[in-house]
Amino acid sequence: MDRLKAYILSKINLSKEELREILQAFEYKAYKKDQIVVQKGQYVTKYYYIAKGGVRFVTDTPSKEITAGLIFENNLITELEALKSGLPSQLKIVTIEESEIFSIEQPKMQELYKKIQKWETFGRLVIEEAFIIITKMIISFQEMDAEKRYLNLLQNSEAIQRVPLKQLSTYLGITPNTLSRIRRKIADSH
Repeated sequence: MDRLKAYILSKINLSKEELREILQAFEYKAYKKDQIVVQKGQYVTKYYYIAKGGVRFVTDTPSKEITAGLIFENNLITELEALKSGLPSQLKIVTIEESEIFSIEQPKMQELYKKIQKWETFGRLVIEEAFIIITKMIISFQEMDAEKRYLNLLQNSEAIQRVPLKQLSTYLGITPNTLSRIRRKIADSH
């Protein structure tokens, strides 16, 4: 709960009473590695704060599973399209490692937005940060080749050390063999 509290207070200032009310709305759950947080086809009703560990957003194609996103601790996540549309999720969210996650129901989030103006600011800031991350990811796929995307990930994320190579390769949009060649080439050049 301390990590969640620090995360919230890093974005907005709240009175002790406001913070207590917000924190009471969250539920804690420990997840094992490769445990499903949100199942494909599930109706999504919650936001999730990752206090420890990480998750990947996964989409399945007829031929393979693709890691569409990697998110680690100190982030608030959800499958936003499913949450907002009320339709079943097209993705699944799966833990990468043992994880500690706090969740809050969407109706409670909305209630707190109306009751505590600063909490609505918090929500906006979180969405803005997520949009920036997604925009950078899209640009990296448009402007960088696979090796540059890997190097960028190596410099800006812990994913390289925490995510299995097969999952990492699908996130980068390449095959595991291509990722192995890139890693060898980088190792040989140093």
